[in-house]
Parts: sequence; C-alpha cells; structure tokens
Amino acid sequence: MDKIWLKSYPPGVPAEIDTSRYTSVGQLLEEAFREHRAKPAFTCMGAEISYGELDALSLKLAAWFQTKGLARGARIAIMMPNVLQYPVAIAAILRAGYVVVNVNPLYTPRELEHQLKDSGAEAIVLLENFAVTLQAIVRNTAIKHVVVAAMGDLMGLKGTLVNFVVRRVKKMVPEWSLPGHVKFNTAIAEGGRQSFKPVQQGPDDIAFLQYTGGTTGVAKGATLLHRNLIANVLQSEVWLDPVRANRPDIGQFITVVALPLYHIFALTVCGLLTIRTGGLGLLIPNPRDIPGTIKALEGYPITTFPAVNTLYNALLNSPDFHKLDFSKLIAANGGGMAVQEAVAKRWFELTRTPIIEGYGLSETSPCVTCNPATVTEYSGTIGLPMPSTEVSIRDDEGVEVPLGQPGEICIRGPQVMAGYWNRPDETAKVMTPDGFFKSGDVGVMNERGYVKIVDRKKDMILVSGFNVYPNEIEDVVAKLPGVFEVAAVGVPDQNSGEAVKLFVVKKDPALTDADVFAYCKLQLTGYKCPKTIEFRTELPKSNVGKILRRELRDGRA
Repeated sequence: MDKIWLKSYPPGVPAEIDTSRYTSVGQLLEEAFREHRAKPAFTCMGAEISYGELDALSLKLAAWFQTKGLARGARIAIMMPNVLQYPVAIAAILRAGYVVVNVNPLYTPRELEHQLKDSGAEAIVLLENFAVTLQAIVRNTAIKHVVVAAMGDLMGLKGTLVNFVVRRVKKMVPEWSLPGHVKFNTAIAEGGRQSFKPVQQGPDDIAFLQYTGGTTGVAKGATLLHRNLIANVLQSEVWLDPVRANRPDIGQFITVVALPLYHIFALTVCGLLTIRTGGLGLLIPNPRDIPGTIKALEGYPITTFPAVNTLYNALLNSPDFHKLDFSKLIAANGGGMAVQEAVAKRWFELTRTPIIEGYGLSETSPCVTCNPATVTEYSGTIGLPMPSTEVSIRDDEGVEVPLGQPGEICIRGPQVMAGYWNRPDETAKVMTPDGFFKSGDVGVMNERGYVKIVDRKKDMILVSGFNVYPNEIEDVVAKLPGVFEVAAVGVPDQNSGEAVKLFVVKKDPALTDADVFAYCKLQLTGYKCPKTIEFRTELPKSNVGKILRRELRDGRA
C-alpha cells in the first residue's frame, strides 16, 4: 500500500524525519541544556530546577556511577514516581554510557525481582518510600549499588519540611534497611569531586529496557536503542509544530507530567520531548490524588496535557476543574487506552481544545499514529501514521487486507524496538520477515489513511459467531448519564458460546441495571447487548490507568 495517509497530513508536517543530527539521546539532552540554561526545566511540589541545574546535577551523578566500576552498557534501574530526581537520574545514566531500566514504584517484591533479574541491573536509584520492597528481594539480584532518594532532596530548605511531613506526619516511608546504600544527595556531592568522562555512544547502543505491561504473560523488556527514542521525540515534535507555530505569544511551553515517567508514553512525550523543546514539565508524583493534582497545576498556563481517558474523566468530574488555566492549551494528547467520545466532548466544551488521540506501544518508543494536532473534533480514530512510519493492516497469514477490512496493525519505522531483551524466540513471534512489528491489536484503515482500533485480538468477544468488540460497547455505555466508568468482557455462555458482561462504576447512585439494559437495547444490536451487569466501586487498572479487562474476565479482580 502506498502511503495514502500522507495526503491527510496538515501543512508543515514532513513525510520523513531526519535523525542523523544526533548519535545519542545524551547528545540531544546536552544540546537542550546548553540552549535553555536559565529556563526552569521541571517543577515539583513548588520547587524547581533549571536546565543548567539539570545539566550540572546529572553530570555529577553520572561521574559517581562511573567511579563504581560499572562497565559501559550496564543496566541501572530507576524506581520513583514523578519527582525532580527522576529527570536527573535519566540524564545521568544515559550520559555515563549506561542503560535505563524503568521500574514501576508500586511493584510488589515479586514483580520487582523479576524485572531486576531479567534486566541484570547492577544499580538502582529509588525513592525511600519504596525501599522496603527492594529490601525484600535485593539479595536475589545482581544489584551492587543502591542510591536512595528522599522526596525533598532537591528542594533546598523546603526539602527538610517535605521530608518531615512525608516520613513523620503522613507516615509514607515504611521502615527499611539496605546496608551499604548511598543517599541521593551524597552521591551527587561525591560525584561533584570526580571528573566525568564523556562517553561516545552510537545510534545502535541500547538506551532503555522498557518492560511491557505484562498483561499478555511475563513482563518482557523492549530493547529501545538511542535512535529509536531520538526518532520518536523528533516525530512527536514535528507532529505538534502546526499548533505551536500558531502561538508565537507562548514563551515557554508548559507540559503536565501526570503520567508516570516510568511509562513509555510519559517518558517520551512528557520527559524527553519537554527537554528537547526547552519546555517546563510540571511533575505530579501522585495523579490519583485529583484535588492535589489540581492544586499543583493552579497558576500555570498549561500548553500541553498528555493523559489517559481515566485521568481526563476524573479531572472533568472534579468540582475544582474550573481553577485550571487552559487559555494557552494547544494540545491534549490522549493515549494508553481508547478515549471515549463522552469524555472528549466534555473536555472540548470546557477547554475549547480537543483531545488528540494517538496510539503506541512500549515496543515502538511509543508513538505510532496520532490524529493531526489541528483537529477540532473527536474522530474515534487513532489518527494517521507518524512521519517515517508505515502501518500495514494484515490477516493471520501476514497478507495485507483491503482498505476498510479489519486486520492486525503492523508497524515499521525508526521507532520500532531492536527486540525483546534476551528473548529471541519472543522477538521472532512479533516481527514479520519484511521488518514489521505485529502489535496484537486489530484495526482498520480508511481511504484517508486514518486507523481505527477495533480491539485487542485477545479481548474480542465471540457471540454466536459474531465478533463483538468491547471498545464499542464501552463507548456506548459511557455516554449514559449516571455511568462513571465501564468495562465490557466476554464470559462463557451455554447458548451463544460467549456473552457480554458489563462492570460499571456509578456516577449517579440511583442508576440501576434495568436502566443500563434498557439503554443498551436502544443503542446496540441484540447480540452486542450485555447479558449481565455488575456494579463495582472501582475497576482494576494498570499503572497508567488503563482498565484491565483481563483481570475482570478471569475473576482476578
């Protein structure tokens, strides 16, 4: 298929990007540090660090790591929420010639042990709040160096108060013991007395091991090279250029970093892209605390707001939403899960800026497709393939299907991973002979090049031989007043093989299952209507707020 999507590109977006300017992510970061030295780079809980400080702090930490005898390419884990130490640690690890292994700080000891052993990480930087998790399993891993950060480390005098509140008042730091650990600020101070040795890295060196959600089995490390990340940052940058160009009045772009930086969407779009463009990142350590999130964002003229549907929905339902300043909002990037039309419409009504839905995976650094930044209304699609990216919709034999027909979304481009870490068998399963990555998602492409996801292969419900896609049902039910959140799954049925079951969280306590059944009957063909409805106070979610249908289906939640 010729690249039919190119004719739908907004003016000013190139068909291809040139990644040859940079040989490593470190080089890209260093350019930003030089060009934006005096500007604030990140802020968290009222404290901020400038680009100049980010440069100096990361060099000191990089020098400290280098004195520990870690070989080039050694893996160093980061286990923190969105705090100021996170961007410092990422920049330090990459500049020192090592590989970042991002770890979800909410992991159980079992999950943490798997990831540290699988990656072969030899060092870890973590927040003290989660040190007890590492304590439980550290002896089973190859970890030799432990750097423990405290919430207030980079906050000056205010940090002492912050640490007191976190430890003593809120009691958020369980007792822990990690013999031989080094405090974050101590490592910075010691590194400052050492000389940093610049490391020449190439585009094919590994930058990150990004572990995939593990919803399809054992968590695997997607091996992301420097060129993969550089490509996706540049692709994301040119995609937003048409709306940036219209706002010469904005001196510095301000991005909400509420999605956790250990997740690939936030890492690229909130972290690396913010630095690349000299923006200011507003770090939110706990986005589940909606009142706290709104308080942290108050007073900032927000320009970009990457988030998932559940976060947009929660914010829209907050009585304090009106306190936020969206007068300069140019883009709200929706990803990670389907954006529901009801949420998108309400967001647009209140902010006058659309949610631009995109699509990506850990294996693709992550962005693959995105709706144009210039759109003004909800399309229900995941948009167009990004510059230098090819999307091919294929059947189970690997043959491209005609336009408008469903098939597996397959991706080829400079952002596609080198493979799964130490798992050539798993890599072989997802790569086609002509170099396309098989996403496991089912989609259709229309004649304008727009792609719509019809579902995960594994989430499809088969009712009497008819394919039923949960996304469609959830989208319909989400529009029913009184529904806050909804998930649709397939359950065994003796008559039809499978039947649709809904899990619903109420917005209106008066809502009954009879209301939902009646509404579905009006909106959906008979075989798509739910057979059973279960009301819940909450739905199980992944670390970025994606509703875990599989856990509901398997009765694990």
